[in-house]
Amino acid sequence: MHGEYKVPGGKLVTVDLDVVDGRFAAVRIAGDFFLEPDSALDDMNRAVTGLPASASGKELAGAIRQALPADAELLGVTPEGVATAVRRAVEGAREWADYPWRLLRGPSLPPRTQVALDEVLAERVGAGRREPTLRFWEWDRSAVVIGSFQSVMNEVDEEAARRHDVEVVRRISGGGAMYMAGGQVIVYSIYAPIGLVQGMSFADSYAFLDDWAVAGLRSLGIEAAYQPLNDIASPTAKIGGAAQKRLAGGGLLHHVTMAYDMDGARMTEILRIGREKLSDKGIASAAKRVDPLRSQTGLPREAIVDALIGTFRARYGLRDDVLAADELAEAEALAASKFASPEWTYRVP
Repeated sequence: MHGEYKVPGGKLVTVDLDVVDGRFAAVRIAGDFFLEPDSALDDMNRAVTGLPASASGKELAGAIRQALPADAELLGVTPEGVATAVRRAVEGAREWADYPWRLLRGPSLPPRTQVALDEVLAERVGAGRREPTLRFWEWDRSAVVIGSFQSVMNEVDEEAARRHDVEVVRRISGGGAMYMAGGQVIVYSIYAPIGLVQGMSFADSYAFLDDWAVAGLRSLGIEAAYQPLNDIASPTAKIGGAAQKRLAGGGLLHHVTMAYDMDGARMTEILRIGREKLSDKGIASAAKRVDPLRSQTGLPREAIVDALIGTFRARYGLRDDVLAADELAEAEALAASKFASPEWTYRVP
């Protein structure tokens, strides 16, 4: 069995092993990481050898850590990273390059149709009716998109939203509320078979799925890094946040919203961010929590999207695609029947 795992912000770890009578055998850990002393590699191999093939990632990492000498130095790799590679080997995980990736860029759609399209495309990829896809959103009106489990009342000032013609939409993934003004954010969605993250915890999969985006931002001179659980940040503040949903049919939805530009006053008027501190100082404080890409790069939004697409294409391959008519029709029907309904929007009042 063979497993691979790129440690976010680190190096590639590969594991080749056999399973004999339910236990690991012939374990061979390798990669482009740095490790001192040399003998520590043998220590890690021995730590995994003989463990039950059912051992969890936590159990594997604990055994590896305990086997390492006190003076061992690991650069670009962690015991948890090795454990993830082992679990991916056992569970038959696939790699990015194993899939024929497709790119959707646009078209401009209403926010409710956007979140409906996320569900439709993730289900289709899981069912094998669409190839794995990277999609960048485009829309021409502002919206607040709240997490699946959030309370509308607690997150949104609906009177302010109506006053500014801002639509409130609930998505199918968890996480926090996003104020998404037209042209002021960059949003992408990844639709993949669940095999891409097989053997990973939810926490590990977030950084794994966005490692290419962090690299793309770094190519523009932004000191981007992933901050657990689901944030992309610079040294000064948050750039964006991720959310994820794994569907019963085998599809994976992972999407990210990054701030390109920001109206801090409008955001804090509509979102209930620190309302007990709502003042000039409070608005400034809330706005400083987010570090928009425009101020960091001076580049047009399209140029940043181009750089992100270029990084993904160089790493994994990417073929331009268009949204099929039946995909759009299904999303529009779902937007009307589900995402526009009070039953869905206010399922957590």
